[in-house]
Amino acid sequence: MFRGEFVGLNGGADFYASDVPGLVREGKASLKVFLDICEERGIEPRKHFSGKFNLRVSAKVHEAASIAAAAEGESLNQWIAKTIEEAVSTH
Repeated sequence: MFRGEFVGLNGGADFYASDVPGLVREGKASLKVFLDICEERGIEPRKHFSGKFNLRVSAKVHEAASIAAAAEGESLNQWIAKTIEEAVSTH
């Protein structure tokens, strides 16, 4: 059994099928039902992101990131934000 799930939605829209063509078909049906319900209820279907989150790393990684940020003349927050933006721009 295959399982699919849409990410970035303001609720669950997962689906199952025994093969890939079925998974695509079930995914389309699941998303349509989800979007229809959101429209009926006046709910924004996409999840809202504030732009803020907590990150926990080892002390060693924290130190290395702080040094890298300072070497580039940036705050740790600026350096991490830039690094994440660069990483996700390739996806």
